[in-house]
Amino acid sequence: MAQTISLPGLIDPHVHLRDPGQTHKEDFLTGTSAALAGGFTTVMDMPNNAEPITTLARLEAKIASAESQTVSDIGFHFGTLGDNLDEFEKVIDKVKGLKIYLNVTTGGFIIDKSKLAQIYEAWPAGKPILLHAEDDVSDLVLSTLKQIPKATHMCHVSNRAELELVIKAKDAGLPITCGVTPHHLFLTDKDAERLGGFGMVKPFLKPAMDQKFLWDHLDYIDLIESDHAPHTKSEKQGTPPPFGLPGLETTLALMLTAEAEGKLNRQQLLDRLRNNAARIFNIPPDDTTSVRFEMNEQIISGDNLQTKAGWTPYADKHVVGKVSKVTIRNEVVYEDGQILAKPGSGHIIS
Repeated sequence: MAQTISLPGLIDPHVHLRDPGQTHKEDFLTGTSAALAGGFTTVMDMPNNAEPITTLARLEAKIASAESQTVSDIGFHFGTLGDNLDEFEKVIDKVKGLKIYLNVTTGGFIIDKSKLAQIYEAWPAGKPILLHAEDDVSDLVLSTLKQIPKATHMCHVSNRAELELVIKAKDAGLPITCGVTPHHLFLTDKDAERLGGFGMVKPFLKPAMDQKFLWDHLDYIDLIESDHAPHTKSEKQGTPPPFGLPGLETTLALMLTAEAEGKLNRQQLLDRLRNNAARIFNIPPDDTTSVRFEMNEQIISGDNLQTKAGWTPYADKHVVGKVSKVTIRNEVVYEDGQILAKPGSGHIIS
């Protein structure tokens, strides 16, 4: 008989559920259903929607849409191009953090780098600033953080240079945390060649030596964040294909497989998939929320996924098992592949 393990409800602070504006790719119902299928009971959605979430009015409209659809708990990050600083105080009690893009990514939502310090000064203390900052802007990040030491989270660190920046800042006592995605831990540039458009993601998939550096310095990595960024199959087969991979439904199985291979232990896994995110984003513990995982070998497939994407870059990969049951606040919300929660039953967290 397969071993069954129980875990607390997991937290993913970095997803793109595409709602509003691009709901043919994903919406709040399908995105939070994918979260439950992957063992995540809380997710945090990024602001680079088709119409970026840079005003109170857009944020409130987004929250209203989520309230009627979500089956997991959800929080939101606010966005900025440096021209909406007067909105910060209006939204601070409704969001989990501020996302800043220092490199080109989906939507072209990138700031004028000269505005970074001004944004740091204006953002109220107490909730983190999240950065999309690849290695070419590392000096700017470090100098800004030294000048204005506000809580900063480096998203999807993908190579040695980016993680070395975080290590340097942490060793200097600066208030910085970082996350790494499963695709940067389990896929490399060689997989990108094999996957074609389905391997296109920002930051790009990196060489194996960078991947090894991430695993070898896991102690400096605070979070495993899926960066769930779904696109349809036809879009990924287009020219050029958009950046982004679905990941909510595969993250836990991949990480438990890595644990079975001795790459990390259970406490390290729980810290990076829940405990550290709860601390960084101030989410209270909840012992009435749990995940049951069946440790019987599975082969990942793009079929029967909850996400609208309908594909995965990990197709045909062998993993140790899958999520069989999820309970939120003592209510069974997912069991044996079926979503049992009613749309709108998830809580909005702020």
